[in-house]
Amino acid sequence: MIAVDWGSSSLRGYRLDDAGAIIAQRASGRGILHCEGNFADVLAELMDGWPDRTILLSGMIGSRSGWIEQAYLPCPARLADLAAALHLHHDERLPGRDIWFVPGVAVQGAGETPDVMRGEETQLVGLDAGAGMAQVCLPGTHSKWAMLHDGAITGFATAMTGELFALLRQHSLLGRLMDDGDTSDATAFAQGVQRSGEAGGLLHHLFGVRALGLFDRLPASAAPSYLSGVLLGHEIRALADASAQVHLVGSAALTARYAHALQLLGMSAANAPESLAARGLYRLAQQRGLLG
Repeated sequence: MIAVDWGSSSLRGYRLDDAGAIIAQRASGRGILHCEGNFADVLAELMDGWPDRTILLSGMIGSRSGWIEQAYLPCPARLADLAAALHLHHDERLPGRDIWFVPGVAVQGAGETPDVMRGEETQLVGLDAGAGMAQVCLPGTHSKWAMLHDGAITGFATAMTGELFALLRQHSLLGRLMDDGDTSDATAFAQGVQRSGEAGGLLHHLFGVRALGLFDRLPASAAPSYLSGVLLGHEIRALADASAQVHLVGSAALTARYAHALQLLGMSAANAPESLAARGLYRLAQQRGLLG
């Protein structure tokens, strides 16, 4: 089968053998925002030379801005629920291919502000978190904090930490006091995480980034790391269960930063492999009986 993790900015494809092992993989920057609506052509290019009939797509490709919008399943969402809701699509430009779309998942209780995910649900069903309760953080532009119970997604919350960091650095007064580049300063990061626990709240702490720079107490090269520490500290304090280990799912750079912040706050973390989306898509196909 072919497993495709198709987000807003990037696209990853995996060819899997009968046991779910990755035998080939490809990646590109042709996320849904960079396809100009030519989704079938982009998928055909990704799969060139891969003859498999069964294709599963997860991520923003199933959103309102993607190829074919998929409904959200409510929590709790189990592997069996997601597999039963897979949507089959055939396209004349891709003859002989069965294209299956994975639905998103939503928190939408009565009187509750809704929250949604697309793509992360597939990574979560690919995670081996064990029986009982488990806490998972998926860092990114919009970080997700999810709770699992025996593998079922029972609830989650989204934090716009990555997007806020980028906006503040690129389009605010704070950014004018920062050096360009991605230099990491561990001491400044730790100071930012510590600051997130002091009185005043996030908005006050953000202005403190500028004030520290004005009084030459925060070098321009260290300011991005300090800002990152403040934001991650507030995110973790607000959304993490301090009594439980956190399973981190994402890129090595991001999960290392979150693991450092968690350690500073007295919490433990375990890293999961980046290819969880492929494993999750394989399990969904297997559950639905698509693999023969």
